[in-house]
Amino acid sequence: MGVTITGTGSFIPTGIAKNERFENNTFFNEDGSLIGQKNEVIIKKFKAITGIAERRYIEDKLSTSDIASSAALKAIENSKIDIETLDYIIVAHNYGDVKHGSVQSDAVPSIASRVKHNLKIKNPSCVAYDVLFGCPGWIEGVIQANAFIKAGMATKALVIGAESLSRVIDQHDRDSMIFSDGAGATILETADGASGILAHLSATYAYDEAHFIYFGKSNNKEVKDSPNYIKMHGRKIYEFSLIKVPEAMKSCLDKSGIPITDLKKIFIHQANEKMDEAITNRFYALYDLDPPEGVMPMTINMLGNSSVATVPTLYDLVLNGKMEGQKVEKGDVVMFASVGAGMNINAIVYRV
Repeated sequence: MGVTITGTGSFIPTGIAKNERFENNTFFNEDGSLIGQKNEVIIKKFKAITGIAERRYIEDKLSTSDIASSAALKAIENSKIDIETLDYIIVAHNYGDVKHGSVQSDAVPSIASRVKHNLKIKNPSCVAYDVLFGCPGWIEGVIQANAFIKAGMATKALVIGAESLSRVIDQHDRDSMIFSDGAGATILETADGASGILAHLSATYAYDEAHFIYFGKSNNKEVKDSPNYIKMHGRKIYEFSLIKVPEAMKSCLDKSGIPITDLKKIFIHQANEKMDEAITNRFYALYDLDPPEGVMPMTINMLGNSSVATVPTLYDLVLNGKMEGQKVEKGDVVMFASVGAGMNINAIVYRV
């Protein structure tokens, strides 16, 4: 008997923003100087590095709590549980509910409380709270739910990753092309059999790395009273991730006792196509192996980077046969892994 994912759901926004959308933007460097390249060159280089051709944005009428609730409903229906039996609702996000046209993040009440309200759950013993852990937030929420269930504090938990990053991007920063919106949700409970979480690992590197991703002013210094936007030091993140993430993944896999040859899929945070490929290559190289073809499903080319939502959305799509050439079956061993603001890293080895 293990702590098992018994239901999944995701919300993929209908608004498609292709790379061409950015052709008329004016991009500046962090110091406020104008980037000395034509936008078509900037966009071409961006596509080559990140793999992103398009991303998804939510409708103006929606907010993060709305899309989190939609993904949650699908996971609940998929698991066939009674929602009044939920012990925990854990929602991972980073910027709260940012309404369309607003410059202020709204995190009071918590997104989790808003989701509980939207789901019309009456049971006061269903505890709802948020996790702020950067892009690895959904995985960390799953780790926490696993601990609650194993400790006898819960029998069922709803863990959601949801973000509306289109509301916090600086149109004058070329990094704005990376980010997108979305939500993914999972139901965790105890189940008979061999399925469940086999091992997990988390780490925070904050001595030098805490501010690699931060909230800052527009790159266009002529914008007066600029609100804060999501910002990052991309090169530093890339170099950090290529060293630390493969090491964490290996430590987690070794802790599980599962040989790497038995690992069927790696569901890694969809941050950057080249970076994710390099991380996976380095992970397998630690075992003197090359990664098997198709071991790392990717959605970043069409969905962009929706932060905490990328991993649960990716898993939901593959589990339900919605990605061509990708599938997981009962008994397969997979890994969830992520890196993000904090700087935080985590991983889970899981038997489906």
